[in-house]
Amino acid sequence: MGFSVLGSVGSHILVRNSYERTLKIQSFRERERPTIGFELSRSRSYHGRIKSSKYELPDFDERTSPNEVRKEIQRCYELIHRLGRGVVYLGSSRMGPDHSHYSKTLELSTEIANLLGCTSWTGAGPGLMDAATKGALRAGKSVGGFKIGKEAGEWTASNYHPYLPSEVYLTCRFFSARKHGLVDAVVRSSSSERTAVVALPGGIGTLDEVFEILALIQLERIGSKLPVPFLLMNYDSFYSKLLNFLDDCEDWGTLSKGELSSLWKVCDSNSEALAYLSEFYDLPLSEKGRHDNELESASGKLSQ
Repeated sequence: MGFSVLGSVGSHILVRNSYERTLKIQSFRERERPTIGFELSRSRSYHGRIKSSKYELPDFDERTSPNEVRKEIQRCYELIHRLGRGVVYLGSSRMGPDHSHYSKTLELSTEIANLLGCTSWTGAGPGLMDAATKGALRAGKSVGGFKIGKEAGEWTASNYHPYLPSEVYLTCRFFSARKHGLVDAVVRSSSSERTAVVALPGGIGTLDEVFEILALIQLERIGSKLPVPFLLMNYDSFYSKLLNFLDDCEDWGTLSKGELSSLWKVCDSNSEALAYLSEFYDLPLSEKGRHDNELESASGKLSQ
């Protein structure tokens, strides 16, 4: 059944279908309206539907149900239980293969997967998430993902991942459920579990996830019995201005002196990140890792 958008009233969209009836459909935010498609049926012509790689999502008017959120969180936990906890990568979905940070992320995730031997978790989207996924696969290690229906400012044409099998990722509708998954994936309940949070360069979505997880670590509410390493990848001084602001927070008294440095490790290079994780988990670096670390140390001494 065809339809056309006539206009909007308040928080609704007016739609006319082929029977010339005007329907009122609850919309998302204004900026999201142009790219949302609806499938209208005779029996329930006012509902929109989106298909998922794992299951058919309920109608939009049922999204307010707490049961729907609970069920999606449960699916996230079940996926983690099946694939195992590990390293969670947070980062931009906009930095593609032609960006230098993409190649650095690809190399980093490969080396971390080889070092820790655990599952790599990403947002299963494009950009640096794609680089982290490919890097772990290149190492021959397992990957998992919590996809979201919107990346890089546009609605995805399909909720299917282009190359991952559907059983290793979920397409989440609720950011809250996705965040539950990202947090639970790094919980360490025993010393044998090797996990980490790796924050790559990114925008608002990345910063949202970074500071939420960091706050949970700060307040000891992440649910992990053992400490979880948190690495901030400051490629090409990407986060330097943010770090300056956080230093100002200490001066203003909104952060205690040295509090932030105790919560994460700021790394300017992959070799620095690998050396930190190697020391944290008392694991030997690969020959390549040792070589890169020696080169970086020598370069640092020369610059002094």
